[in-house]
Amino acid sequence: MDVKGLRVALFSGNYNYVRDGANQALNRFVGYLLRQGAAVRVYSATTDTPAFEPTGDLVSAPSISVPGRREYRIPYRMSGAVRRDLAAFRPNLVHVSSPDPLGHRAVAWARKHGLPAVASVHTRFETYPRYYGLAFLEPAIESLLRRFYRRCDAIVAPSDSMAQLLREQRMSYDVGIWTRGIDRDIFNPGRRDTNWRQSLGIADDEPVIGFIGRLVMEKGLDVFSDTIDHLTAKNVRHKVLIVGEGPAREWFENRLPNAVFTGFQKGPDLGRAVASMDMLFNPSVTETFGNVTLEAMACGLPTVAARATGSESLVSEGVTGRLIRPGAITAFADALTAYCTNPAARAAAGAAAMAEADHYGWDQVNQALVDTYVRVIRQREHGAIVRSSPVP
Repeated sequence: MDVKGLRVALFSGNYNYVRDGANQALNRFVGYLLRQGAAVRVYSATTDTPAFEPTGDLVSAPSISVPGRREYRIPYRMSGAVRRDLAAFRPNLVHVSSPDPLGHRAVAWARKHGLPAVASVHTRFETYPRYYGLAFLEPAIESLLRRFYRRCDAIVAPSDSMAQLLREQRMSYDVGIWTRGIDRDIFNPGRRDTNWRQSLGIADDEPVIGFIGRLVMEKGLDVFSDTIDHLTAKNVRHKVLIVGEGPAREWFENRLPNAVFTGFQKGPDLGRAVASMDMLFNPSVTETFGNVTLEAMACGLPTVAARATGSESLVSEGVTGRLIRPGAITAFADALTAYCTNPAARAAAGAAAMAEADHYGWDQVNQALVDTYVRVIRQREHGAIVRSSPVP
């Protein structure tokens, strides 16, 4: 079998109603499949106000809003309409991208019909409770995730470091890589715009520390803010530029009253914003890859990041940026201080980062997932069965 023989049923908790790195990667991958001649059907929670137009055919699944986070919805069951659509579509592989109730039903449906199931891992859900005072829930959530992923034929992670973590957590026998690509037409140093910086009140020679992403607490906003306080106390000249939107924006603005908040940016405007920074500060430990880190690298920026999954696979310590122990405020501040006060070091790390970003092309990384699809279908055809776990 080759890609033209694929009929993929993709189940997503959120395919296009919130614009984030995971959703954009899934949409881009569906576009790649369709261009290669595969058939794809997407089943997801939907909304009347999507963030962008979905790629391919999207079938709405019943969903409810998340309490306290109404921008997110949870697809909670596989309706009769979805089952009928699946039967008519006749997939030969099921792909689940979220361990939500619909994802569990999709894996059960695949097993019932003798079809292989592949799961892609996009975030570290088990770490989320710690940002809301519920860290005691992490072992239980990890156990639930393990039960979900062990029922799939294979799982794919967006980075080597995340894949290794999944092995250590005993999530699956078969852990592969589906990394992320970069659009170099949008993300490159040529997008830097000094006039735009000046319009925001940023001097040409003022070092800009950037943050890019959803403004939610699990992105490490508290660590980011505390680190900036240290820089200010040390009288390190800098400016903070925040690109993104989310429910924690008011908290973040109150916490960093001197920062510039641009709100949500996309396409060329996002490329301009990233290239107009001088370094990226990414303290989050929830990313499995870190799209924003790769975007910054492509624009020639050094990154100061938490030593965690995702960042560890992208940032070369002391070469393209700095990797710091999660939560180590003083160490984060020292790393940022070095880049703020030493333009030559900043430029050298940025040049190395840009060279590393050249290795990430979208077609190459998407073909890797296609290869996984074809392999698990072939294994099923030869009688392979899903084994629960390498370790009981």
